[in-house]
Amino acid sequence: VAATLTATQRAVLSTRMAASVTRVHVNEGQRVAAGTLLVSLSDGDLQGGLKAAEAAVAAAEAHHRRIEALLKQGASTAAEQDMARTQLAQAQAGLAGVKANLAFTQIRAPFAGVVQARRVNEGDFVGPGMPLVEVEGQGALELVGSVSEAEAAGLKVGTRLPFEADGGRGEAVITGLATGGDPISHRGTLRARILKSDAALRTGSFARLQLPTRGAAGDGILRVPRTALVNRGELTGVFVAREGRAELRWLSLGEPEGALVPVRAGLSKGEAVIDAPGNLKDGQPIEVRP
Repeated sequence: VAATLTATQRAVLSTRMAASVTRVHVNEGQRVAAGTLLVSLSDGDLQGGLKAAEAAVAAAEAHHRRIEALLKQGASTAAEQDMARTQLAQAQAGLAGVKANLAFTQIRAPFAGVVQARRVNEGDFVGPGMPLVEVEGQGALELVGSVSEAEAAGLKVGTRLPFEADGGRGEAVITGLATGGDPISHRGTLRARILKSDAALRTGSFARLQLPTRGAAGDGILRVPRTALVNRGELTGVFVAREGRAELRWLSLGEPEGALVPVRAGLSKGEAVIDAPGNLKDGQPIEVRP
């Protein structure tokens, strides 16, 4: 099955604040350590809020100390002490909230890695959830592909599979397997961590994972010859002999296996496929001879 090489650690960083970009500190391909400052956003209004929150905390602390001193002298009540504690807690919570918002104006690397994409420039206005920078970790690589229920038969987490990528060969172990997850294609995601490879691998590269049942006799996968395929734009199908006519049937296909191509959807077992259809047209009368 087709797969794509990706890093096991990958993050698309954004902010929950609406602000202008004051500075972008990194470029594509740059290596960064965990905690490295990547993007700075404008924080003038938050800095003003921070000073106000700090002043509120200082005032609440001073009031709390006065009430505590008066209570020891018998000049204050327990209710006033509780109110002073509540006011101090509220002020401290407000300060913590401002500091949390300030943290979202300083976008930092969550782990050590390489900057793969820089989506903003200085002066851009960004909103909550807008991608700013993409970072990939320097750790392990994994293969991500999709499999049908039939292709996933016999597979499980921990199964080792050979693969081909970047002109080399290697071995990967399945770390995640979900079949039938997509309601349209009825295919699920397969993840396999790279164990070894005899070639230098790059993220984003195309790869092929070799499944144990691929190409085996009696594996239940239907196949048609490449010469039977008909292409119309981005669609691919075959002509099926049905009730004396040629019926054009669009197919969902797998990766070619030599002269044959696996059929994921569109054909049923036992149907007669017309090989080398030439200029045959949909609905054209035909005669099937033994």
